[in-house]
Amino acid sequence: MSNSMTVNDLVFRPAIMSEAEAIWGIIQQAIQKRKEEGSDQWQNGYPNLKVIQEDIEAGYAYVHVDENNHVYGYLALIFDVEPAYEDIDGKWLTDWPYAVVHRIAVNQEPYVKGQASSMMEKIEPICLENGYQTIKVDTNFDNVGMLRVFEKLGYTYCGEVVLRGGMRKAYEKVLK
Repeated sequence: MSNSMTVNDLVFRPAIMSEAEAIWGIIQQAIQKRKEEGSDQWQNGYPNLKVIQEDIEAGYAYVHVDENNHVYGYLALIFDVEPAYEDIDGKWLTDWPYAVVHRIAVNQEPYVKGQASSMMEKIEPICLENGYQTIKVDTNFDNVGMLRVFEKLGYTYCGEVVLRGGMRKAYEKVLK
């Protein structure tokens, strides 16, 4: 595997159940990275392999893979209401039906730069095809990487929500 791989070499597609363990491995890397960064995000047993398997069963799970179907990145794209988003300290841009993105994680070894941004861009046409013109997301206040991705891709900070007992920064993007 060459170190010259870029996000352009990766294919974004729905995940299949046989990839659950590989996805879980990437999630575990993200859990460790958050821990090393001193964050309490994802440090309480969530997410876990069962959550990933449920994502796949529900059709929420998407992966970034190379030509050999080696998993490099993961996210859950959910076309359903996120109950935690009903009570925001702030205001959403719209009250339209929305897509939600949760559990974004990328392989740290080998690391392919720009994956989170690339996956977030690749879900936009999927959302539009499914009739959703807005995406809502949240992350921990100290998840600098994701905060940067949201800012770079034109997400608007809308306020804070409480998710699994912790305050999260909430963002929304209206798709063109």
